Amino acid sequence: MKINRTQLLPDRPGIPPMAPLPEAETIDPAALAAAYRNGDIDLICVLGPTASGKTRYAVSLAHALDRTEILSADSRQVYKGMDIGTGKDLAEYGDVPYHLIDIAPAGAKFNIYQYQAAFAEAYADVRSRGCIPILCGGSGLYIEAVTRAYKFEKENGLPPEQLPSKVFYIGTLVSREERVERIDRRLEERLQEGLVEEIRELLKTVPADDLIYYGLEYKFVTQYVLGQIPYDDMVVLLGNAIHQFAKRQMTWFRGMERDGIRIHWVRP
Repeated sequence: MKINRTQLLPDRPGIPPMAPLPEAETIDPAALAAAYRNGDIDLICVLGPTASGKTRYAVSLAHALDRTEILSADSRQVYKGMDIGTGKDLAEYGDVPYHLIDIAPAGAKFNIYQYQAAFAEAYADVRSRGCIPILCGGSGLYIEAVTRAYKFEKENGLPPEQLPSKVFYIGTLVSREERVERIDRRLEERLQEGLVEEIRELLKTVPADDLIYYGLEYKFVTQYVLGQIPYDDMVVLLGNAIHQFAKRQMTWFRGMERDGIRIHWVRP
């Protein structure tokens, strides 16, 4: 049975609408660079929901600031070989150095404690060379783990002095309508670029349950490849799961604001 996509989209009739978007600001790169050099901030963090243009904005900001390197805060881009499904788009970085991408094998369970440690090492390296670090991503838990010095029950975590403490947060802002259109278009592009083929190849060495564990593209496309759901249903289910995920991301970031974090929202 075919699934009616309009019945599954988030914010459909009967569901409370999204909260009003925050006001957009304009960021002055020169002032930002001066604040970093003066020690008023020790990290720039560009965050936002999926398909909001955060990577492109971070790269453009890196060019405006000069001598800047980007640290990824994406919980799935750490895995090698998971390229199309995680939207690495490495060409988008151009000549801007990046870190914390492709640092674990596909099939591994890379956890937040490991990420915090890897971030601290890369962060120290960037700063030791006199470059400005920009943290960029949409994984709210990863972002807060390194910008708010998370402690862990079984693993003590890093001393706060190894992590940034004066973070300047920038959020990329798009309307719900534009975000929906971008997500749909990007999913179509990724399927055309070989998303299904990427996952078929991964299944040669990675157990299906491990790929499904990563969620979204890797969950639904794996189910399709295994013959558990038809192609058209896979596209609908995956598209709506991404829409819902983007909404949860935005809810997380607004929650950070309620906790006292100042996010400077921009329209990239």
